[in-house]
Amino acid sequence: MFGIQGRLTALFVVIVTLVLAISGTYAQYSLGHELEVSNQRLRQGVLTRLQTSLPSALWDLDKAKVDNIVAAEMLPPELVAIRVYDTSVGLFSGKLRNDGGGVVSIENDAPVGGAPVVADLAYRDSGAAGASLKPVIVGRVVVNFSRAQIDATLAAEVRRKVTEVLLLDLILVAALALSLRIVFEPLKQLRDGLFDLATRGSDEVEELADNRHDELGEVIRGFNAIQRRVKSIIARIREAEDEARKSAQETARALDDLRRTQESLLQAERLASLGGLVAGVAHEINTPVGIALTSASVLLEATEKVHQAIEGGNIKKSDIMRYVETAGESTRLIMNNAYRAAHLIHSFKQIAVDQVSEARRRFELRDYITEVVASLQPKLKKTHIHVTIACPPDIVLDSYPGALAQVITNLTLNCVEHAFEPDAEGTIAINVVQDGEWIEMQVVDNGKGIAPDMIDKVFDPFVTTRRGQGGTGLGLNIVFNLIAKQFGGNITVSSTLGHGASFVLRIPMVTPVDEAHPAAPAHPDGQLHA
Repeated sequence: MFGIQGRLTALFVVIVTLVLAISGTYAQYSLGHELEVSNQRLRQGVLTRLQTSLPSALWDLDKAKVDNIVAAEMLPPELVAIRVYDTSVGLFSGKLRNDGGGVVSIENDAPVGGAPVVADLAYRDSGAAGASLKPVIVGRVVVNFSRAQIDATLAAEVRRKVTEVLLLDLILVAALALSLRIVFEPLKQLRDGLFDLATRGSDEVEELADNRHDELGEVIRGFNAIQRRVKSIIARIREAEDEARKSAQETARALDDLRRTQESLLQAERLASLGGLVAGVAHEINTPVGIALTSASVLLEATEKVHQAIEGGNIKKSDIMRYVETAGESTRLIMNNAYRAAHLIHSFKQIAVDQVSEARRRFELRDYITEVVASLQPKLKKTHIHVTIACPPDIVLDSYPGALAQVITNLTLNCVEHAFEPDAEGTIAINVVQDGEWIEMQVVDNGKGIAPDMIDKVFDPFVTTRRGQGGTGLGLNIVFNLIAKQFGGNITVSSTLGHGASFVLRIPMVTPVDEAHPAAPAHPDGQLHA
């Protein structure tokens, strides 16, 4: 591609050449027109003179006079030949211009070059006195005209114009080259300076010489000012980058510390939940075990009394009947409370083991939800809240029961602690349906609902409405992380203030084994569909 200098030169050359070509074409046309008019006048004059002077000489058959007339008319170089014909004799006289430019006589009627023009020669006889003049055709004249002179003149003019155009173009190119050099040399320096500034270190680029005192000198001084400003900006940017790099490193360290702290808090929250479960179990088992121990003590005391009576030999039937009655009642109490304790231990044992081990296994969902809710009875029996479970009996999951127990526990206790006022009656419903290879579980309460400004933040860590009252704000965050990361599902929440809240979670029946869990397809309205 041509540079601007080359394009400007080419543009000016084209414009000048075009203008000169148009001017030359018009001049050539005018010259040709003038030559044509002049040639036409020459033809007309030659024919007029020949038609005037030749008829009388031809009438008199004066060949010498005819030759003189013809020779006199052959002086202009445009005439190639003049032939005079008599009506009775034929070729009477003629002159021809040879190749050397000389005029020679024509002895025969051979072909002649040039364009022929034929005119009749009329002689007017005066006749008798008073009679009208009658023209008599005595012969004809043939004049051959040549265009060589016109063509030569036009060709010479064309050569002159072409030479003029070429000379002017050369002068213009030389003038433009010198003129544009004055402008483009400083621009080239500016270009090289900008390229160096863009590709090399700012410290390596020198300022341009500003010894010019014209407009381009002002541009160069402006460029140097910009260069100094750019160097200053680059220096500040480097300082800012260093500071940003240090800040990023500090932020990364702080983020790692925060992540470890969060993991510790999450682990502490889960252990606190497990500790609450153990405390509840211990409290629940304490009552039946105490009753069984008391009944065993009563039975032991009655047995010792009967044994002493038998050794003393004064045993009575009434003593034996009283012992049998006491033994029966104590045995019944011991059996009932031992069965109650065994049932509580069976209900809590698997839940505690699952929460500690986080092992994966197959389990029947409805029975497992029932066991989880049973493990929450120590907490629930202190309230007026009733938990209902609606789950088909044939849903079997291949998943992590401990994590699911943590989810159900946190959602249920979240409803207990936040949805209802103390001593208020309420209902928490756990509804489950199967949707292909997925299950959809809804935990819904009829409590006071969630405030609109909190609905979008309930799953964020450390967000709680019970700050300073034992709330950590991690319960629902643990639920969200378990559902999204461990189960590969999702969870949504909806609520109307004063009409309760609904948590809908969707998880696959077979939890993916890889870490990249597929996202669960959520229903358009985010609610449970039976």
